[in-house]
Amino acid sequence: MLYLVPTPVGNLDDMTFRAIETLKMCDVILAEDTRTSGKLLKHFEIDRPLWSFHAFNEHNAVKGVIEHLLQGKNIALISDAGTPGISDPGFLLVRACIAENIEVSCLPGATAFVPALVASGMTTDKFYFEGFLPHKKGRQTRWKFLATLDCTIILYESPHRLEKCLEEIKTYLGAERNICVAREISKKFEQFVRLNVTEAIAHFSAHPAKGEIVIILEGNIKASKNKRAE
Repeated sequence: MLYLVPTPVGNLDDMTFRAIETLKMCDVILAEDTRTSGKLLKHFEIDRPLWSFHAFNEHNAVKGVIEHLLQGKNIALISDAGTPGISDPGFLLVRACIAENIEVSCLPGATAFVPALVASGMTTDKFYFEGFLPHKKGRQTRWKFLATLDCTIILYESPHRLEKCLEEIKTYLGAERNICVAREISKKFEQFVRLNVTEAIAHFSAHPAKGEIVIILEGNIKASKNKRAE
């Protein structure tokens, strides 16, 4: 069986008992970064073989992993933080397992966008998860699409690209669009900055962001009103 095992996005206390027991039981653990995951496993006294499985070797590694699963091994997949497959490697392996009738089990656990969304103050009854935008090709097209959505939008972004991202939000979605920038979820310096886009640009220009970032965007209110009118 393949187990998809979430790991903490920051606070190690968010690791579940079930996740620890599953990792201890598996024959092999696939990790996005073996150095990062090695520290996590050592902390929880998990002594299992650790294999590299990341975005750059995923296509080549899938076949070998499938062969080991077909031989009867139990394998766990973890990412650097959060749930595997959410803006992280995992989809190709899951699809290959399904094609080979190999059972797949995904444990519930930490993921960054859920607490960011719930604590943002934005509507949560309907939302769109975009994750990381493409760096170059197709980026403008994605922004134009996101600008039409009447639901809450979720983005992932790195700190050194945050200001550029905010400027693009201003350009494509409008200067008055309300946003919440959540960073360092579950960590000591967890922060939620709830402002409109113009105010957020000024804030992060004066106070550069550090750490992992989730951006929650208010939906297109005009589009929502037009839908209700119809």
